[in-house]
Amino acid sequence: MRGVRGRLILAVVGLAALTACDSSDEPELMNIRTDTPDEFSILPTKPLEAPETYAALPTPTPGAGNLVDPNPRGDAVAALGGNPERLERGNINPGEQTLIAYATRYGVPGDIRSVLAAEDLEWRKANNGRLLERLFNVNVYYSSYKPMSLDQHMELERLRAKGIWTPTAPPDPEVKVE
Repeated sequence: MRGVRGRLILAVVGLAALTACDSSDEPELMNIRTDTPDEFSILPTKPLEAPETYAALPTPTPGAGNLVDPNPRGDAVAALGGNPERLERGNINPGEQTLIAYATRYGVPGDIRSVLAAEDLEWRKANNGRLLERLFNVNVYYSSYKPMSLDQHMELERLRAKGIWTPTAPPDPEVKVE
């Protein structure tokens, strides 16, 4: 009995010693080169094409895209029969011109983004939470805008009381169904 227990203990200790010597985590011992690029991070490019005229080539801009760079979103839109040029910002499509004309009928301030950012910062500074939230830099964005949020369930009840047809709303998380 003693011999069996001794052999078992010796086998467990030997197994532990062997597993501790495993070197499969070290790339240099596994003959894996770590100075090569990751083959999954290399994206295939489109085939090179000669332009009709070299004057039609865009001016090279550092950091700008290349004509043969992959554009997965644009390629997907084109494959589904859409126009990939509509994805580019700044293009106003013919169907949107009436909407933009109506929305800008009273003029458009050129610095609207900076004005809104300054007003937002002022509001959040005035409603920036309690002392511990400020000390621990807790995001109080949602709590500071809580008074401005719309209670969807109260609005649903108000509209239904007026007889306005409304689609169904998600269940109220505060109401417990048993």
